[in-house]
Amino acid sequence: MADKLTVFTKGLLDFMYFAGIIVTVFVPLIITGYGKYNSYFARNAVSLSIIFILSGIFAVLIIRELRKIFKSVLANDCFIRQNVTSLDKMGTYSFLIALITCCRLILYVTPAVLIVILVFVIAGLFSKVLSQVFDKAVAYKLENDLTI
Repeated sequence: MADKLTVFTKGLLDFMYFAGIIVTVFVPLIITGYGKYNSYFARNAVSLSIIFILSGIFAVLIIRELRKIFKSVLANDCFIRQNVTSLDKMGTYSFLIALITCCRLILYVTPAVLIVILVFVIAGLFSKVLSQVFDKAVAYKLENDLTI
């Protein structure tokens, strides 16, 4: 069951990665189109496009790192230095998304914006701590491999 779940999740991440790239590229068109129905988006199309493009880029980078991690899971080799690096990068990207989203507070404040900021700060902290845990696990694994 876990293997099917892992394979499904990997497929979902692959879809999200490529869909994220496409959506990020088309953000200006999406904002402009939505601006026809929402005057706020029409008035702030440039600043919103910049914020969403930058957030989209970092979100795609997070998914790219997750895809790398899942490749190692599928290969039954989770405790590798590359996963430590990926988790650390994911934490940095999460903090950057939170920071970029803080810029939206200049334009408008909604509960959703505050929740997004909180979620990405927590995700950043979680990723940074998990990278340290994985770093220790990799060190123990390498030590045990040398012992054998």
